[in-house]
Amino acid sequence: MKSILENRPALTTEVYKAAEVAGYLWQKGWAERNGGNITVNITEFIDDEIRQMEPISEVISIGAVLPHLKGCYFYCKGTNKRMRDLARWPMEHGSVIRILDDCASYVIIADQPVAPTSELPSHLMVHNDLIGKGSPYKASVHTHPIELIAMSHCKKFLEKDVITNLLWSMIPETKAFCPKGLGIIPYQLPSSLELAKGTLEQLQEYDVVMWEKHGVFAIDCDAMQAFDQIDVLNKSALIYIAAKNMGFEPDGMTKEQMKEMTVAFNLPK
Repeated sequence: MKSILENRPALTTEVYKAAEVAGYLWQKGWAERNGGNITVNITEFIDDEIRQMEPISEVISIGAVLPHLKGCYFYCKGTNKRMRDLARWPMEHGSVIRILDDCASYVIIADQPVAPTSELPSHLMVHNDLIGKGSPYKASVHTHPIELIAMSHCKKFLEKDVITNLLWSMIPETKAFCPKGLGIIPYQLPSSLELAKGTLEQLQEYDVVMWEKHGVFAIDCDAMQAFDQIDVLNKSALIYIAAKNMGFEPDGMTKEQMKEMTVAFNLPK
């Protein structure tokens, strides 16, 4: 069977960015078993031939009406699929879906009838909001970074912007490359509507949000850039934990030094 990626280099590039990220998540130990999800809005790479493709699944309800997604296409990691397998075989462990005109359902169109992640409604709610705001962001990544999750088990870090300022202070690059910081969502049942709503709310201010005792959810222009934000945040968490393991509380950059960064690099915060 001919793959949807065949003779479509731009679409192939986006899908393989997601596959590359999936490999990094596994290598870092952030994607145990089938943990984590990736979705990418690939609508801009869709041609007339793809629009005419017959579905290979039944019509599936999203569970919400998302008006900005009419006619959109997404590449999605499959439910119960492992990131380490997605990295090697992205079209066997992920699929391309088409949002139907009712904006409340979708069909799978390629390459195989791989059911998308069980958290697809949450991801699509985020993409609907991004399109509605005219955002250039096209990708969402959810994963389980070890050190960041460990820090979420400490109540003092769950107050607004406490962990953001701590992580920014560990190394200048973190503030530069994750300039909005890290939002916090108190523990909610995975895949719940409450978690989805909390995520959407926090993403109005942040590009990366922490799900307490669970993981993080990041958005950006593509899967690689979303991964980069998580990576720099977790690097700061590692520096903080390394200092604590050496027996001292790290000084961190001062407020004046971080303000200097904000001005010098024209950062939002």
